Amino acid sequence: MGCVCVCLEIWKQKLLQLGGVVEDHWSEHLSHVFAASVETVTDKCGRRKLKKSKTNVLKYTWIEDCLKAGKCLPIDSYVLDILPENRSVSRNSTENSGLRDNAPEKAVSSSLQKLTSSERATTSDWMQIINEGGEMGVVSKGLHKKETEGGGLHNTQGASSEEDCDMKNEAEASSAELAPARDAAPGPVDSLKNEPEAGYTPPNLNAHITGPFSEIKDIYKEALGDDRRAFSYYKALSVLEKVPFKITSVNQIKGFPTIGKSLMESIHEILSTGRFSKLEHLKNDNKVRVLALFGSVWGIGPATAQRLYDKGLRTLEELKTDNTLTPPQRIGLMFHNDIITKIPRHEIKEMEAIVQKSGSELCPGISIMCGGSYRRGKALSGDMDFVITHPDGHSHTGFLHELVRKLKSEDFLTEDLRIGIEHSTEGTDHGVDTWFGLCKYPGREMRHRVDFKVYPFDQYPFGLIAWTGNDILNRRLRLLAEAKGYSLDDHGLYPIVTDANGGKVKLSVSVPCKSECEVFEKLGFPWLEPHERNL
Repeated sequence: MGCVCVCLEIWKQKLLQLGGVVEDHWSEHLSHVFAASVETVTDKCGRRKLKKSKTNVLKYTWIEDCLKAGKCLPIDSYVLDILPENRSVSRNSTENSGLRDNAPEKAVSSSLQKLTSSERATTSDWMQIINEGGEMGVVSKGLHKKETEGGGLHNTQGASSEEDCDMKNEAEASSAELAPARDAAPGPVDSLKNEPEAGYTPPNLNAHITGPFSEIKDIYKEALGDDRRAFSYYKALSVLEKVPFKITSVNQIKGFPTIGKSLMESIHEILSTGRFSKLEHLKNDNKVRVLALFGSVWGIGPATAQRLYDKGLRTLEELKTDNTLTPPQRIGLMFHNDIITKIPRHEIKEMEAIVQKSGSELCPGISIMCGGSYRRGKALSGDMDFVITHPDGHSHTGFLHELVRKLKSEDFLTEDLRIGIEHSTEGTDHGVDTWFGLCKYPGREMRHRVDFKVYPFDQYPFGLIAWTGNDILNRRLRLLAEAKGYSLDDHGLYPIVTDANGGKVKLSVSVPCKSECEVFEKLGFPWLEPHERNL
């Protein structure tokens, strides 16, 4: 299921609240089956069986639309036509043509009925949810009460964690909660290819909660340097943004992962009063407001923001007069409004193509992939993170210098922010070259943040994982590695051994991994496609 398990569990809980039933096997009593495509559901249930039954086969989007409307909607526009076998399009032919269905809810099936308590006791409707691994998870009104409450479905109530929970236990629990790794994970060559567009992303129906949470997260991180509290809100946002219904009561989200007692109280306050007093208190604090403003400038962290505040500076205009700012900080200040503006996905795709074209002209066979939230399928991104390698293991050396020079000559790259492009030739910093700077979308002067990281081929899987994210997944992988006796970073997976004095020593040679999937396997963590990594 990957990170989609959260969304599926949310749907299951909401459907059950509305009187629905979830079944894990085919039955002629099923009232509705939902899927992203005809091929998905016929592969699982059989075309003849579906044609003979009276089951409605619908697009999975009906579930979400019904949840948003709070009632059953007409099914006419959602019906999937089960064609005769001689008119069907086989899965193999689809794959051979290069097409691929990437919807995170690839095969979701269920039914929705808004019933009274008495109707819930008598109805015999069935619903089915097929997760993207092809397995089915179930609940049926025909089951005994103890089965539906106790062990039929994966129970998310045990998954919530407070801020002070044990991090290693959380990492190990994460790998246990997710479904087993799928057989079709990409190999080392596949990971170098351009990836298809990410699939369906549920809309954020709870901006009334996620908006204030996002604001306070940024204040804690950028103004106060409180990474622990900031990360707590970050984790909650990842869950709340996926909830497929508008939250009106905390009872609807009891037991949701990453949302502990303190956050539940904050959500209750927002829902009850329309206010978030904790955020208001911080925003009304003049010092916090100035620190947050300074912290939003690229290159200025909490400590520097505090120093500038102590000097008596209060506005960005005053900041321009400070002679202690470094050249990169001055660039960040000059293009502050540009840099904090999110970049639409289609523009990143076009700029990725520009970088790939220039790179291929310089070095045929070079692999250039934009990672970050773009690779995870997000509609908007704050910047672009390019991860680069060459499968021959040596052509990457010195490549970044030539790429930056060429892209500047093409008026795509503009200002330098941080440069480390001699590492591969000097043999330092694991042989990884870096360049951080600004670029322009063709036809306009607005600046965007862009980072390049060039890895040796044997380090590429680790770099790609790290620069794809998200932060929650990266943290869990690092903690899981530590629990298993390794140290994981963007360069490799290094065994930790005990020296003669009982101290812990990280070996200098990484465990070899040829692909992202192999890294996941070595850690015992289920494979997640990039669009599934928005944990």
